[in-house]
Parts: sequence; structure tokens; C-alpha cells
Amino acid sequence: MFGIYLKRELSRRKKAALVIAMGLALGIALVITVNSVSAGMNQAQDKVLKSLYGLGTDMTVTKAQSAPKAGSSQGPSFKFGATSSSSSSQSSDRVNTQGGQALASSLVTKVASQKGVSTAVGALTLNVTKVDGSFTQGKAKSSTSSGSSSSQQGGPGGGTNSGGTSTGQPQVQGGGANFNVNSYSVAGIDVTNQTLGPLSTSKITTGKTFTTAQTNAKVAVVSKSYAKTKKYKVGSTFKISSTKFTVIGIATPNSSESTIDVYVPLKQAQTLGDSKNKVTTIYVKATDSKQISTVKSTIQKNISGTTVTTSADLASTVSGSLSTASNLATSVGKWLSIAVLIAAFLVAALLTSSAVSRRVREFGTLKALGWPSRKVTRQVVGESMVNGLIGGGLGIALGLLAAYTVTAISPKLTAQLGSTSTGGGGMGGGPGGGQGGPGQQATSNTLEIALNAPVSLTTIALAVGLAVTGGLIAGAMGGWRASRMRPADALRSVS
Repeated sequence: MFGIYLKRELSRRKKAALVIAMGLALGIALVITVNSVSAGMNQAQDKVLKSLYGLGTDMTVTKAQSAPKAGSSQGPSFKFGATSSSSSSQSSDRVNTQGGQALASSLVTKVASQKGVSTAVGALTLNVTKVDGSFTQGKAKSSTSSGSSSSQQGGPGGGTNSGGTSTGQPQVQGGGANFNVNSYSVAGIDVTNQTLGPLSTSKITTGKTFTTAQTNAKVAVVSKSYAKTKKYKVGSTFKISSTKFTVIGIATPNSSESTIDVYVPLKQAQTLGDSKNKVTTIYVKATDSKQISTVKSTIQKNISGTTVTTSADLASTVSGSLSTASNLATSVGKWLSIAVLIAAFLVAALLTSSAVSRRVREFGTLKALGWPSRKVTRQVVGESMVNGLIGGGLGIALGLLAAYTVTAISPKLTAQLGSTSTGGGGMGGGPGGGQGGPGQQATSNTLEIALNAPVSLTTIALAVGLAVTGGLIAGAMGGWRASRMRPADALRSVS
């Protein structure tokens, strides 16, 4: 009886049922879309952090660069020897540590022994500035002029010969210098544990990675973009400060562009940077990802003077369109979806209550025939629940369509990371090199991320729950009003 009556009433009121269902569907679709986009934002931020930290890295330990002493210059200096040849090629590499003050390698073991630390690996980041080119020697020439009087006197540096010809001061003509400047980053990694550290952000797509036996080998892995720029292939060779390295692999970043151009064994990097037994960054993996803040406090307490940065700390420095869109989805998007959902619930409840008011004769007659109030209420709630489920189905379909559209378009978002300090500065020209400007040059990493909108089963379950909730709210208001009707109301409504 209940099912037959329910089906007949919904068939009679298709338009009203569709209006209620569509109102709920729009609110539910907006909730699904916002939740999916927010999940995509979180995934994008994770990609940004993994591109720097690498998979499995929970925090890094560094030390801030100390202020330069008064009167000291931290700028790059290049010195070239003078030769007597008319044209001479010159080349010089300046290698300096990058990313903060160097730490003793022994701190890696100390960090690894802290409570809550699973693994710790040290790395040394270098900045290499290569200047190469050639000088061309100028030639001195004297200018001469003839005079009409033999008594003409020459000026300083000049003279007058007996024929009245004046000899001018010699001038240098021609010559000059033509130099190219190439700056790139080098990371020295612990080849015995490559699951943490800079190289863990990439995968080897050509060639091979380091072996545990190559702790001090003159071999290198280069990033895909740098290899393309320099036209390096597996087997190519290049020099850093007169040390010849052989390319054994090409690394492709897991997401976005790599911030490192060349990877070499840690010992080789320490030799290049004149930083024996030194590292600039210690990568740390915690035993429990839920206790990262506790591990951070422990390391800072037991190893003074260091800066411990977690992925959460790094996330706060991310700016650009990714950060803007994430904040928009988190604040405006979620509040907007909640407001629309509440409005949809209220509209459904009001429409259901209004429909009950127009069915006074029907419900009054049913009560006169012996239907108890609970049976009338159940009938109204049942109709509202069906409307809610229909709205939920439509809302899920619309939400999935919107999420699929976002994923198909994959809009590009940029993530700009907080600036880091590198050795740099301007360079002076001329033989003998020159002093540069400030010793620390701010650089920033801008990464490009494609936005996706994944829909999880949790989001679908939330949509179903909202559909049921909307139906219950509408049915509760309509049922309450229907339960208050008396059989006499039906008789008064008879014309």
C-alpha cells in the first residue's frame, strides 16, 4: 500500500518533485566539485614539496649563512694570467656552497640517532659559475702630421723632426675581450642511500644511476633539461674546475622542473667545493609521520644552531597561482558550497511544506478513513526521501562531470617557492678578475603544476549522506505539518 501510494503521488507531482530534486542536486554537485578541486590542490602542493624534498623526506636540517665580516667581499673573483700572444683563450670555474652554511658530516650520524628519526642522509649543494672566452691584444699606433713651419714645437710626448712632421702620442687600437658566463647547480649525494636527498625527486630515464661502489668516482647524472641545453648524452664528458666527469645517466623530475642540474658523488662535491667532510643539507625521514613536529623539536633541542624545516613549513612559503587558487577553494569555495547547500535544504523543505498545505483534503480524508498521524508522516517523509535520492543521483552526476571537465582541461598553476640564498653577485671585467657585488644572491624556484580534480569514494559517500539529509529535513517539516491536520479540515475544504 505504501509503495503504491508513493509511486502514484510522485507521478502526479512530477514537476514539484523535479524542482526539489534539482535544488538538492545543484548544492550536492557544488560540494563534490569544491571537494574534488581541493583534493587536487593538495595533490599539487604535495608534488611541489616532493619536487624539493623527494618522496619519503619529512624534514631537512640546515644552518643559516653567517653574516660576512666587515670589510670582506663575498663576490666572485676570477683571475686570468697574462700572455704575450695576440689572442689567448681563458677559462675559470668558481665553485661555492649553496643553501646555507656548511655542516660537519658527523652531524648526519647525530641526527640519525635522535629519537623518532628513521633515516638521515647528507647532501652538499654547490653553485658553479664558469667564465670562458678570450682576450685579443690591441696594437699601439702613432699618428703623424706635417707642418709648414720648421719652428713648430711638439707637445708632451711628441716632437718635431727636421722635416716639419709632428709625431703624436701613441694610441692603442683594436683588441678587447669576449667571455661567456654559465652558472649551474651541482648536488653531491650519498650514493649508498639514494632513497633520500636531491636525486630522489627524479627518476633515471636514460642510462643508470650511481652504484654503492662509486662513492668517489668521477661520474655524474645530469637533469633532462640541462642535458638538452648542453647536448649531453650518456658517455659525454665535461669538466668542473679541471676535474673531468663522465655522464652515466639522465634524470627526469617526477613532477615539474628540477632545481639541480648535475648530481655527483658526495666526496667529489666536497673536493670541488673545498668542503671536506661537510654537507649543506641533511634530509630526514621520521619513523612516524604523525610525530614530525615532535621530532623537529627534538632535533632543534639537541643540535643547537640548526634550522629544521618540515614539509608543512615549506608549504607556507609557496606562493603563486597555486597558493591563490588553494586559498580560494578552501575559504570561498567551501563556504559558498555550504551556503548553497543550506539554501537547497531550506528550499526543499519549504516546497515540501507548501505541497502538504495544498493536500489538506487528501490528508484529512485519509485521517477520516482511519490513517494515524504517524502513517501520514511516513508517507510525506517517504516522498521527500525519494526526491532527495533523485537529487543526490543528479548531483553526483553533475559533480563528476564538473570534476572530469577540470581534469580534462588540466589548467596550469604556478608555484613559486620562497627565495633561497646562493653565492653569486656581479662580476667585474678586465684582466685579473674583478670583485662582484653582494655575496648572497636571492633566487626563487617557480614550478608549473597541472591541476586535477580527483573524486574519492569519501566524497561520493558525503554526497549520498547529504541527499538523505536533505530528504529527511524536507520530510520532517512536511510530515510535521501533515500530522497536525484534522479530519474536519478536509470537510471545510470541500466546496
